[in-house]
Amino acid sequence: MIGIADIAYVVPPQRVDNAPRAERLGVPLATLDRRIGVRRVARRAAEQDTSDLAVAAAEALFARGTVERDRVECLVVVTQNPDGRGLPHSSALVHARLGLEPDCAVFDIGLGCSGYVYGLSIVSSFMQANGLRQGLLITADPYSKIVDPDDKRTALLFGDGAAATLLNDQPKWRLGRFDFGTEGRRADSLKVDAGSGRLFMDGRAILQFSMGVVPRSLRRALDLNGLSPQQIDRVVLHQGSRVVVENIGEALGLADRTQFHATDYGNTVSSSIPIVLADHLLPQDRHVALSGFGVGLSWASTVLSRVPAP
Repeated sequence: MIGIADIAYVVPPQRVDNAPRAERLGVPLATLDRRIGVRRVARRAAEQDTSDLAVAAAEALFARGTVERDRVECLVVVTQNPDGRGLPHSSALVHARLGLEPDCAVFDIGLGCSGYVYGLSIVSSFMQANGLRQGLLITADPYSKIVDPDDKRTALLFGDGAAATLLNDQPKWRLGRFDFGTEGRRADSLKVDAGSGRLFMDGRAILQFSMGVVPRSLRRALDLNGLSPQQIDRVVLHQGSRVVVENIGEALGLADRTQFHATDYGNTVSSSIPIVLADHLLPQDRHVALSGFGVGLSWASTVLSRVPAP
Protein backbone atom coordinates (compact mmCIF):
# COMPACT_ATOMS: atom_id res chain seq x y z
CA MET A 1 0.00 0.00 0.00
CA ILE A 2 1.45 3.37 -1.08
CA GLY A 3 0.18 6.41 0.81
CA ILE A 4 1.23 9.71 2.37
CA ALA A 5 4.01 9.42 4.94
CA ASP A 6 5.02 13.06 5.42
CA ILE A 7 4.62 16.58 4.00
CA ALA A 8 6.86 19.64 4.18
CA TYR A 9 6.46 23.01 2.49
CA VAL A 10 8.01 26.43 2.01
CA VAL A 11 6.27 29.77 1.71
CA PRO A 12 8.64 32.66 0.91
CA PRO A 13 8.90 35.13 3.82
CA GLN A 14 8.31 38.19 1.65
CA ARG A 15 4.71 39.41 1.75
CA VAL A 16 2.76 42.01 -0.21
CA ASP A 17 0.03 43.73 1.80
CA ASN A 18 -3.28 43.60 -0.05
CA ALA A 19 -5.10 46.41 1.75
CA PRO A 20 -3.39 49.36 0.02
CA ARG A 21 -3.41 47.53 -3.30
CA ALA A 22 -7.12 46.80 -2.97
CA GLU A 23 -7.78 50.48 -2.38
CA ARG A 24 -5.70 51.41 -5.44
CA LEU A 25 -7.53 48.83 -7.57
CA GLY A 26 -10.97 49.88 -6.38
CA VAL A 27 -11.72 46.73 -4.37
CA PRO A 28 -13.60 47.43 -1.09
CA LEU A 29 -11.92 45.98 2.00
CA ALA A 30 -15.15 44.13 2.81
CA THR A 31 -14.88 42.33 -0.55
CA LEU A 32 -11.21 41.59 0.07
CA ASP A 33 -12.00 39.99 3.42
CA ARG A 34 -15.31 38.25 2.74
CA ARG A 35 -14.85 37.04 -0.83
CA ILE A 36 -11.15 36.93 -1.69
CA GLY A 37 -10.07 36.27 1.89
CA VAL A 38 -6.38 37.09 1.33
CA ARG A 39 -4.83 39.92 3.34
CA ARG A 40 -1.24 39.30 2.23
CA VAL A 41 0.29 37.33 -0.65
CA ALA A 42 3.64 35.53 -0.44
CA ARG A 43 6.19 36.48 -3.06
CA ARG A 44 9.33 34.65 -4.12
CA ALA A 45 12.59 36.59 -4.19
CA ALA A 46 13.55 38.07 -7.56
CA GLU A 47 16.29 35.48 -8.02
CA GLN A 48 14.06 32.49 -7.11
CA ASP A 49 12.70 30.32 -9.89
CA THR A 50 10.29 27.39 -9.80
CA SER A 51 13.03 24.82 -9.25
CA ASP A 52 14.42 26.87 -6.34
CA LEU A 53 11.09 26.64 -4.51
CA ALA A 54 10.79 22.93 -5.34
CA VAL A 55 14.30 22.21 -4.02
CA ALA A 56 13.62 24.20 -0.85
CA ALA A 57 10.46 22.18 -0.16
CA ALA A 58 12.29 18.89 -0.72
CA GLU A 59 15.17 19.97 1.53
CA ALA A 60 12.64 20.84 4.24
CA LEU A 61 11.28 17.31 3.92
CA PHE A 62 14.75 15.72 4.10
CA ALA A 63 15.48 17.82 7.20
CA ARG A 64 12.58 16.09 8.96
CA GLY A 65 14.46 12.79 8.72
CA THR A 66 11.58 10.72 7.34
CA VAL A 67 13.50 9.70 4.20
CA GLU A 68 17.11 9.71 3.04
CA ARG A 69 17.76 11.21 -0.38
CA ASP A 70 19.56 8.09 -1.60
CA ARG A 71 16.37 6.08 -0.91
CA VAL A 72 14.18 8.18 -3.22
CA GLU A 73 13.12 6.07 -6.22
CA CYS A 74 10.90 8.56 -8.04
CA LEU A 75 10.53 12.34 -8.15
CA VAL A 76 7.54 14.06 -9.74
CA VAL A 77 7.08 17.84 -10.00
CA VAL A 78 3.66 19.40 -10.60
CA THR A 79 3.95 22.80 -12.29
CA GLN A 80 2.65 24.85 -15.19
CA ASN A 81 5.25 27.59 -14.71
CA PRO A 82 8.60 25.79 -15.08
CA ASP A 83 12.06 27.34 -15.25
CA GLY A 84 12.80 28.95 -18.60
CA ARG A 85 10.74 27.40 -21.37
CA GLY A 86 10.28 24.10 -19.59
CA LEU A 87 13.13 22.28 -21.30
CA PRO A 88 14.73 20.47 -19.58
CA HIS A 89 11.82 19.50 -17.37
CA SER A 90 11.76 20.95 -13.86
CA SER A 91 11.99 17.56 -12.17
CA ALA A 92 15.34 16.91 -13.90
CA LEU A 93 16.70 20.20 -12.58
CA VAL A 94 15.45 19.39 -9.10
CA HIS A 95 16.84 15.85 -9.28
CA ALA A 96 20.33 17.20 -10.04
CA ARG A 97 20.30 19.82 -7.32
CA LEU A 98 19.06 17.39 -4.68
CA GLY A 99 21.79 14.92 -5.60
CA LEU A 100 19.41 11.99 -6.07
CA GLU A 101 20.54 8.66 -7.47
CA PRO A 102 20.65 8.19 -11.29
CA ASP A 103 18.23 5.25 -11.13
CA CYS A 104 15.44 7.53 -9.87
CA ALA A 105 12.38 7.91 -12.13
CA VAL A 106 11.77 11.61 -12.82
CA PHE A 107 8.98 13.44 -14.66
CA ASP A 108 6.70 16.50 -14.55
CA ILE A 109 2.92 16.79 -14.41
CA GLY A 110 1.53 19.84 -16.22
CA LEU A 111 -1.53 20.55 -14.10
CA GLY A 112 -2.58 23.52 -11.99
CA CYS A 113 -5.01 23.67 -9.09
CA SER A 114 -6.12 20.03 -9.41
CA GLY A 115 -2.53 18.85 -9.74
CA TYR A 116 -1.89 17.70 -6.19
CA VAL A 117 -4.83 15.31 -6.05
CA TYR A 118 -4.14 14.06 -9.60
CA GLY A 119 -0.50 13.70 -8.57
CA LEU A 120 -1.36 11.52 -5.59
CA SER A 121 -3.15 9.08 -7.86
CA ILE A 122 -0.52 9.15 -10.64
CA VAL A 123 2.52 8.77 -8.39
CA SER A 124 1.04 6.13 -6.08
CA SER A 125 -0.12 4.09 -9.09
CA PHE A 126 3.26 4.46 -10.80
CA MET A 127 5.05 3.33 -7.66
CA GLN A 128 2.79 0.33 -7.12
CA ALA A 129 3.04 -0.76 -10.76
CA ASN A 130 6.84 -0.65 -10.62
CA GLY A 131 7.49 -1.94 -7.12
CA LEU A 132 8.86 1.38 -5.80
CA ARG A 133 8.82 2.15 -2.09
CA GLN A 134 9.89 5.80 -1.68
CA GLY A 135 8.71 8.68 -3.88
CA LEU A 136 8.47 12.45 -3.76
CA LEU A 137 5.57 14.47 -5.14
CA ILE A 138 6.57 18.15 -5.33
CA THR A 139 4.20 21.00 -6.19
CA ALA A 140 5.67 24.36 -7.23
CA ASP A 141 3.77 26.85 -9.38
CA PRO A 142 4.74 30.47 -8.61
CA TYR A 143 2.02 32.51 -10.28
CA SER A 144 3.90 35.73 -9.54
CA LYS A 145 5.64 34.96 -12.84
CA ILE A 146 2.42 35.56 -14.77
CA VAL A 147 0.17 37.72 -12.56
CA ASP A 148 -0.46 41.29 -13.69
CA PRO A 149 -0.02 43.48 -10.56
CA ASP A 150 -2.71 45.82 -11.88
CA ASP A 151 -5.34 43.11 -12.42
CA LYS A 152 -7.65 43.09 -9.39
CA ARG A 153 -9.01 39.65 -10.34
CA THR A 154 -5.65 37.94 -9.82
CA ALA A 155 -3.12 40.24 -8.14
CA LEU A 156 -4.89 40.13 -4.76
CA LEU A 157 -5.32 36.36 -4.80
CA PHE A 158 -2.27 34.35 -5.86
CA GLY A 159 0.75 33.69 -3.66
CA ASP A 160 3.94 31.69 -4.11
CA GLY A 161 4.86 28.46 -2.33
CA ALA A 162 5.92 24.85 -2.81
CA ALA A 163 5.31 21.55 -1.04
CA ALA A 164 6.99 18.14 -0.97
CA THR A 165 4.99 15.01 -0.12
CA LEU A 166 6.65 11.72 0.75
CA LEU A 167 4.74 8.72 -0.59
CA ASN A 168 5.88 5.32 0.65
CA ASP A 169 4.81 1.83 1.69
CA GLN A 170 4.59 2.71 5.40
CA PRO A 171 2.18 5.64 5.22
CA LYS A 172 0.35 7.62 7.84
CA TRP A 173 -2.53 8.23 5.42
CA ARG A 174 -4.05 5.70 3.04
CA LEU A 175 -5.29 6.99 -0.33
CA GLY A 176 -8.86 6.19 -1.29
CA ARG A 177 -10.41 5.89 -4.73
CA PHE A 178 -10.52 9.06 -6.83
CA ASP A 179 -13.09 11.03 -8.81
CA PHE A 180 -11.79 13.04 -11.80
CA GLY A 181 -13.22 15.31 -14.45
CA THR A 182 -12.59 18.14 -16.91
CA GLU A 183 -14.67 20.79 -18.64
CA GLY A 184 -12.18 21.63 -21.36
CA ARG A 185 -14.73 23.68 -23.29
CA ARG A 186 -14.54 26.26 -20.49
CA ALA A 187 -10.75 26.23 -20.18
CA ASP A 188 -10.44 29.81 -21.47
CA SER A 189 -11.91 31.00 -18.16
CA LEU A 190 -8.43 30.70 -16.64
CA LYS A 191 -5.47 31.03 -18.97
CA VAL A 192 -2.31 32.90 -19.86
CA ASP A 193 -3.05 35.52 -22.50
CA ALA A 194 -0.94 34.80 -25.57
CA GLY A 195 -0.29 38.47 -26.26
CA SER A 196 0.58 39.81 -22.82
CA GLY A 197 1.88 36.64 -21.19
CA ARG A 198 -0.25 37.53 -18.16
CA LEU A 199 -2.84 35.47 -16.33
CA PHE A 200 -6.49 35.99 -17.23
CA MET A 201 -9.23 34.77 -14.89
CA ASP A 202 -12.99 35.05 -15.24
CA GLY A 203 -13.80 34.97 -11.54
CA ARG A 204 -17.55 34.56 -11.99
CA ALA A 205 -17.09 31.61 -14.36
CA ILE A 206 -14.61 29.94 -11.98
CA LEU A 207 -17.01 30.33 -9.06
CA GLN A 208 -19.88 28.86 -11.10
CA PHE A 209 -17.67 25.98 -12.23
CA SER A 210 -16.46 25.26 -8.70
CA MET A 211 -19.93 25.28 -7.19
CA GLY A 212 -21.27 23.19 -10.05
CA VAL A 213 -18.76 20.34 -10.00
CA VAL A 214 -16.89 20.17 -6.69
CA PRO A 215 -19.73 19.25 -4.30
CA ARG A 216 -20.86 16.53 -6.74
CA SER A 217 -17.31 15.26 -7.16
CA LEU A 218 -16.77 15.04 -3.40
CA ARG A 219 -20.05 13.18 -2.94
CA ARG A 220 -18.97 10.71 -5.64
CA ALA A 221 -15.60 10.29 -3.92
CA LEU A 222 -17.37 9.53 -0.64
CA ASP A 223 -19.58 6.96 -2.36
CA LEU A 224 -16.56 5.36 -4.05
CA ASN A 225 -14.94 4.95 -0.64
CA GLY A 226 -18.06 3.76 1.20
CA LEU A 227 -18.23 6.81 3.48
CA SER A 228 -21.01 9.18 4.46
CA PRO A 229 -20.54 12.94 4.96
CA GLN A 230 -20.98 12.39 8.70
CA GLN A 231 -17.85 10.20 8.74
CA ILE A 232 -15.65 12.97 7.29
CA ASP A 233 -13.66 14.81 9.97
CA ARG A 234 -12.08 17.43 7.70
CA VAL A 235 -12.63 18.73 4.18
CA VAL A 236 -9.46 20.15 2.62
CA LEU A 237 -10.18 22.08 -0.55
CA HIS A 238 -7.92 23.89 -2.97
CA GLN A 239 -7.69 27.33 -1.41
CA GLY A 240 -9.14 29.12 -4.43
CA SER A 241 -10.64 31.97 -2.41
CA ARG A 242 -12.61 32.33 0.80
CA VAL A 243 -15.98 32.52 -0.96
CA VAL A 244 -15.27 29.38 -3.00
CA VAL A 245 -14.09 27.30 -0.04
CA GLU A 246 -16.85 28.39 2.32
CA ASN A 247 -19.63 28.05 -0.26
CA ILE A 248 -18.55 24.50 -1.11
CA GLY A 249 -18.47 23.63 2.59
CA GLU A 250 -22.01 24.93 2.99
CA ALA A 251 -23.21 23.06 -0.12
CA LEU A 252 -21.87 19.82 1.38
CA GLY A 253 -23.44 20.52 4.76
CA LEU A 254 -19.92 20.40 6.24
CA ALA A 255 -19.20 24.10 6.76
CA ASP A 256 -17.85 23.46 10.27
CA ARG A 257 -15.23 21.08 8.82
CA THR A 258 -14.27 23.17 5.77
CA GLN A 259 -11.99 26.15 6.39
CA PHE A 260 -10.11 28.73 4.36
CA HIS A 261 -6.51 28.97 5.58
CA ALA A 262 -4.66 31.08 3.00
CA THR A 263 -5.31 34.54 4.46
CA ASP A 264 -1.63 35.28 5.08
CA TYR A 265 -0.05 33.87 1.91
CA GLY A 266 -2.67 33.50 -0.84
CA ASN A 267 -3.73 30.86 -3.36
CA THR A 268 -0.61 28.75 -3.97
CA VAL A 269 -2.21 26.72 -6.79
CA SER A 270 -1.20 23.02 -6.61
CA SER A 271 0.54 23.55 -3.25
CA SER A 272 -2.54 24.83 -1.43
CA ILE A 273 -3.86 21.41 -0.35
CA PRO A 274 -0.58 19.93 0.96
CA ILE A 275 0.15 23.13 2.91
CA VAL A 276 -3.19 22.76 4.69
CA LEU A 277 -2.63 19.03 5.25
CA ALA A 278 0.74 19.77 6.84
CA ASP A 279 -0.55 22.40 9.26
CA HIS A 280 -4.24 22.00 9.99
CA LEU A 281 -5.17 18.36 10.58
CA LEU A 282 -5.99 17.29 14.13
CA PRO A 283 -4.83 14.09 15.87
CA GLN A 284 -8.42 12.89 16.07
CA ASP A 285 -9.08 13.31 12.33
CA ARG A 286 -9.60 9.90 10.76
CA HIS A 287 -11.11 10.60 7.32
CA VAL A 288 -10.17 13.70 5.30
CA ALA A 289 -11.86 14.58 2.00
CA LEU A 290 -9.72 16.38 -0.61
CA SER A 291 -10.66 18.23 -3.78
CA GLY A 292 -8.46 20.21 -6.15
CA PHE A 293 -10.07 22.21 -8.96
CA GLY A 294 -9.30 25.02 -11.38
CA VAL A 295 -7.12 25.34 -14.48
CA GLY A 296 -8.38 23.20 -17.29
CA LEU A 297 -11.13 23.41 -16.04
CA SER A 298 -10.33 20.23 -14.16
CA TRP A 299 -11.02 18.64 -10.82
CA ALA A 300 -9.97 15.66 -8.72
CA SER A 301 -11.30 14.44 -5.37
CA THR A 302 -10.49 11.62 -2.97
CA VAL A 303 -10.49 10.64 0.71
CA LEU A 304 -7.48 10.12 2.95
CA SER A 305 -7.89 7.65 5.85
CA ARG A 306 -5.48 7.61 8.77
CA VAL A 307 -3.52 4.39 9.11
CA PRO A 308 -3.72 3.08 12.70
CA ALA A 309 -0.42 3.10 14.55
CA PRO A 310 1.12 -0.38 14.83
